[in-house]
Order: sequence, then C-alpha cells, then structure tokens
Amino acid sequence: MTDNTCSACQGSWPKEDHFIDDLGLSKAYLHDDQFFHGWTVVVFKRHATELFHLAPTERIILMEEVNLVAKVVARVYEARKINYELLGNQLPHIHWHVIPRLAGDPAPLEPVWRVQHEPILSSGLDLQSTVQRLRQTIQNAR
Repeated sequence: MTDNTCSACQGSWPKEDHFIDDLGLSKAYLHDDQFFHGWTVVVFKRHATELFHLAPTERIILMEEVNLVAKVVARVYEARKINYELLGNQLPHIHWHVIPRLAGDPAPLEPVWRVQHEPILSSGLDLQSTVQRLRQTIQNAR
C-alpha cells in the first residue's frame, strides 16, 4: 500500500543517490545532513505510520534490519553510542533515524534535533564513496 501524499511513498525522500541497500522490508539511505557523520535512515517499504500497524513478524524483521544498520554504522564510524529515532511528526511514514554519536561530538548529551548547526550535505564522489562503504559493510555483515 502507498500513500500518494507521502514523500517516502512518492520516492521524493530520501534522495535516490543516497540509497545504501535494500534490507528486505526496508531500505537504508544516508541522511541528507551529515553534520553527524554516518546519520542513516531506514525506511519501511510500504506505507504505515505506526509500529502497531505492522504484523508482529514485520516488527521483528524491521527491528533486525534497523539493528543491522546500527551495527554497521557503529563499526564504520567507530561510534561511542547509537541514537535511534522513530518520530513521524513531519513525515508520517515508518522510518528510523540511526545516528552514530562519535568522539568529538559537539553536544554529546543533547538529541541531534536540538543541536544548532549548518547542514553538511554530501555529494559527488564523497557521497558515492560513503554509500559504497556502508553498502559493502552491510553486505559483509549479513
């Protein structure tokens, strides 16, 4: 099922060139803003807004996919901690933000949403290299 008003269902978010890997029930993408290096989103493939809208087996599989991405991001970026966010206020479509918190974090005790910053946007070879590194690490971790 899709929702024609949902940017995740329309394919306008996340950006296709940020695609990392198809995980099964979800897809992983590098987040547009890389102020927090390695910030990744895991987007459920079909439209649903709440975890309780999923079948129990879907919830289990989705959490395993989020866990795989978190493990890979933690490894690649040598994270001290991973933050997991499932909000849906701005985009009511199930998607997890997987955010590595690194040594030298500018605000280690604050949620990323409260850290004032100019977005760091990856593009070109830098984006391709990062996506490929994460894709390869996910494929090796399976």
